[in-house]
Amino acid sequence: MSDAQMENAPSTETVAPPREAAAVPPTFDIDWWTTLMDPEFLKNPYPELKRIRELAPVHFDPGSGIYFVLGHKEFGLMAKTASMGRDTTYWANGWSSEENKANDPETYELFVDFQPQMINANPPDHRRMRGVFDKAFRPRDMMRYLPMIEDECRKLVETLPVGTPFNYMDAFGNPLPNRISLKLFDIPEEMEAPIGKWITDLSWLGNIVMTPEQKRNAKQSNLEFKQFVKEHLERLRANPGDGFIGMALAAAQDGTMDEEETLNNVVMLIAGSKTSLTLLGNGLLTLLKHPDQFEKLRADRSLMPRAIEEMLRFESGSAIIPRAGVEDFQCGDVTIPAGSLAIGLVGAINRDPARFDDPDTFDITRKPNHHSAFGGGPHICIGKALARMTTEVAFNALMDRFSGIELAGEAEWWTDRSDQRGLSTLPLKLTPA
Repeated sequence: MSDAQMENAPSTETVAPPREAAAVPPTFDIDWWTTLMDPEFLKNPYPELKRIRELAPVHFDPGSGIYFVLGHKEFGLMAKTASMGRDTTYWANGWSSEENKANDPETYELFVDFQPQMINANPPDHRRMRGVFDKAFRPRDMMRYLPMIEDECRKLVETLPVGTPFNYMDAFGNPLPNRISLKLFDIPEEMEAPIGKWITDLSWLGNIVMTPEQKRNAKQSNLEFKQFVKEHLERLRANPGDGFIGMALAAAQDGTMDEEETLNNVVMLIAGSKTSLTLLGNGLLTLLKHPDQFEKLRADRSLMPRAIEEMLRFESGSAIIPRAGVEDFQCGDVTIPAGSLAIGLVGAINRDPARFDDPDTFDITRKPNHHSAFGGGPHICIGKALARMTTEVAFNALMDRFSGIELAGEAEWWTDRSDQRGLSTLPLKLTPA
């Protein structure tokens, strides 16, 4: 089990002290694995997630021993506590168990190779590795890359066809964040295609179920991606600059990270373009399905930051966020034992009426908007500021250049994965300004 390429945001909220252990939560007649992989559920998970959340905010699946967290308050507690970590080697029945090592050595080897990186680490290793790059991802520090993001966006916008239906995801939503990642890490443009394949193959590590072919592809792509990064870092060693490559090389040189951690973290940061990719697609589709909100945004661009937060809440690209029990943890009325795996279901958490008024309504003026698209606690999607900046630049550029942006067919959601929510197809027709 891997993360949905998402970590959780810092918070100043106080975590309640542990209480006396509660009994195992009541179980309901829910076939979790059939549900979470059902194509119809993946197209529109919200009615079923609402039904399940109304039964209880925390569920236990006796078949797998996994806990499912659907309540906003309960997920916040789980995300912030040190009792629940991101290191899934603490999952007693998971990929690192002796039984799994014997029965499924391919999965074991794959995850062992992918494990040494910040997204999979608990404190203090998480902070040690994350600290190498943290400052560069702060919103004010990301501003140095704004001209580059605007330029990459402009070049793609100028290629979009006018008056002819096309797939926005292929023409814009997918390539834009990938090209920005290449620029951030000083990677030549000719690497766009192979890196795109490596990212796609590695993204399956976050899914609940992987086919044998996906495991093989992920393992091979991980080897190729890390070898490329190793050679790329070596090429730039003499003149690394003060950007992300320079940070990685400096951390490797001074011993902050070893070689495997350096390679895995750089791979993870490049692959983080998936965060922007899903937001660019999910967000635009949501605006198109709510034309009154789209027109409100066109009329008042100052609403863009709030609109992006509402897109993240309403159609988050992250669907599941796992945590493994370091020690027994009281999550609301339920005790999650040490060694257990708990999965936050983001689509339920972000539409919890206990936290959000009228949660199934898309409102770009919503404030406050404490969504969990980026989680909560010491782990946060380190690229969240980049995703927000990319989306703001992209949507402003699209609205500036085209007076009409309309659906030209039925959008198609990914229906072969449960960890991320995104679009394979978003057919559009554009009218020039």
